[in-house]
Amino acid sequence: MKAEALPEVNRESLDALQLDKLNAVLRREKVRGGFYKDLPDHLDSLDGLQTLPFTTEEDLAQNAPGLLLCSQAEIQRILSDSTSGTTGAAKRVFYTEGDLEGTVELFAAGLGELIFPGSVTMICFPFSGPNGLGELIAEAITRLGARPLKLGAGFTYREYAAVIQREQPDTFVGMPVQLLSILRVCGRGSLRRALVSGDACSEAVLRGCEELLGTRLFPHYGSREMALGGAICCPAHEGMHLRENHVIAEIIDDAGLPLPPGETGELVITTIGMEAMPLIRYRTGDYTRILPERCPCGSEVLRFDTVARKSGRRLAALDEMLFSLPFVADYRAEMCGSKLKLTVLTCGEGKLPPLDASLHVRPVSPTDTSLYSGKRTLLTPS
Repeated sequence: MKAEALPEVNRESLDALQLDKLNAVLRREKVRGGFYKDLPDHLDSLDGLQTLPFTTEEDLAQNAPGLLLCSQAEIQRILSDSTSGTTGAAKRVFYTEGDLEGTVELFAAGLGELIFPGSVTMICFPFSGPNGLGELIAEAITRLGARPLKLGAGFTYREYAAVIQREQPDTFVGMPVQLLSILRVCGRGSLRRALVSGDACSEAVLRGCEELLGTRLFPHYGSREMALGGAICCPAHEGMHLRENHVIAEIIDDAGLPLPPGETGELVITTIGMEAMPLIRYRTGDYTRILPERCPCGSEVLRFDTVARKSGRRLAALDEMLFSLPFVADYRAEMCGSKLKLTVLTCGEGKLPPLDASLHVRPVSPTDTSLYSGKRTLLTPS
């Protein structure tokens, strides 16, 4: 929040900042005459936001030009992904240089809690070219005076073990199950700290990682719709603080009605800090709650609890069951018709609990890679 030069970071100043930035976005939208042209150009309070319509991922897929608030020449990065709807159309999110710089600054602020000058950090997110996620994290680490190891997500366990032995990294940045698998198969080695993001992190995975690392994890939440950086854990380890100068968050129930802090529902975001493509009341499809109490660190900035996809509840239950077993290195779940099929990699002796599933269990091999190349999901082969 220092970049906003607030005299004091409290609820009153944060709400005033958010309302000012929201109204600036609404004015830009009215002048642009694009997708949001029918919205008012001014609201008297943040409560007025709840009177505006939602934006969906289908809107992103079908109305990208109308959602863009700058010229194509200013665009530095476009991220595309298929929607979860029936059309399968690709949704596109655009970033300017300013959007990307804001993300690097957030990453540096969050990583600054666990990365120090001279430290070595292994980055296990994909590297997809200039201004991709891996590259932005690497830039943030470099600014902190540390050395990034640009590994990506596709290494074998043998390759990860060799890197840990050769480079002696002290910090890991990547997805939570990936970290747990590396720790169980390769051992902790020089690793002492970790920031996890990019996928849901069940309690079993969190506990397993923390026990093997001997320290607390730093969870992070972000999405491409908010320029990849959204909320990050502080040293109190009691939820993730939201980037409130960039995002207004709401929690809604299944009927679209607002829920108070403490109750779990769908996360809705309004991205007041985006230059290229600010979104108003975007339904993320992610489920969480806003923690009602002030953080033990003293900050009044809003905090999220664990974030998960509603569609991922069955996988989350499997995570709790399987990753609570210390001999499970990784697993893959898919539906074959009405039958659940599980492929389980083991790294020691143990017995699986009774499961109503078709099982393929085998010891992990040094040449194995993660059974998921990205976010983990209950697969349905075509």
